[in-house]
Amino acid sequence: MFRTVLIANRGEIAYRVARTARELGMRVVAVYSTEDANSAVVRYADDAVRIGPGPARKSYLNMAAIIEAARRTGAEAIHPGYGFLSENADFAEVCGANGITFVGPPPKVIGLLGDKTSARALMSDAGLPMLPGSIDPLDNVAQAQKVADEVGYPVIVKAAAGGGGRGMQVATERGEFAHKYHEARSAAQLLFGDGRVYVERYLAPSATPYTWGSGTARSSAGTRSWSRRPPRRVCRTGSSSGWARPRSTARWPPGTWAPVPSSSSSTPTATSPSWRSTAASRWSTR
Repeated sequence: MFRTVLIANRGEIAYRVARTARELGMRVVAVYSTEDANSAVVRYADDAVRIGPGPARKSYLNMAAIIEAARRTGAEAIHPGYGFLSENADFAEVCGANGITFVGPPPKVIGLLGDKTSARALMSDAGLPMLPGSIDPLDNVAQAQKVADEVGYPVIVKAAAGGGGRGMQVATERGEFAHKYHEARSAAQLLFGDGRVYVERYLAPSATPYTWGSGTARSSAGTRSWSRRPPRRVCRTGSSSGWARPRSTARWPPGTWAPVPSSSSSTPTATSPSWRSTAASRWSTR
């Protein structure tokens, strides 16, 4: 068992890892960007190190800064959470070279499966069934457009690197494909430091009803339909500094709320009864 673990992530992801690590008796080190200085995980951790400014490429994707933070704090292991550097084989190798355990698959496995295009190539060679689409990354919009036309719409443009469902764009018709392609490439470069993308057939998720509330008391929304699970916005922090009301009402109409912790709890958690009851009583129709 490790004595100290550094969590190379942010928000709800980092907070959940931190809670589990502490329950296992480990000392927790958080890393944070300038914008996340007052986040819940920073307050909860035993130690915290600033690794850069707000943009992810200068902080949560900054391998050198994260390794240096681990060495300074005596962390024996780095837990990457998901997204960011969690599927970066180079980062896993750098951790090993510095005598730090990467909590995840070995670099070779990440290299094969962490990169989605490599994973598709591996499955194709093994004769496994796959959604129609490209095997190799598509370096220009004309090449990608040709694949999309052959596959048939709707299609989804996905980042080859990274994870967490980020860096993806759905094009429902030919006329919007070029815009979606460029958006996906820009997002992939910003989020993962790797602008490679590929195209595959998009399967629209089926709607599953979810009822929110406790006992006979339900939220004002009653029963709603979401694809597979509630929106991630419900499960994550409303702002970069903790659980709070959204800063903008562009996607959340007036009167709607993000989860807000009970005033009796100094540290918000997504599993405490007070959090559940508060959230259930304040959600309304999007």
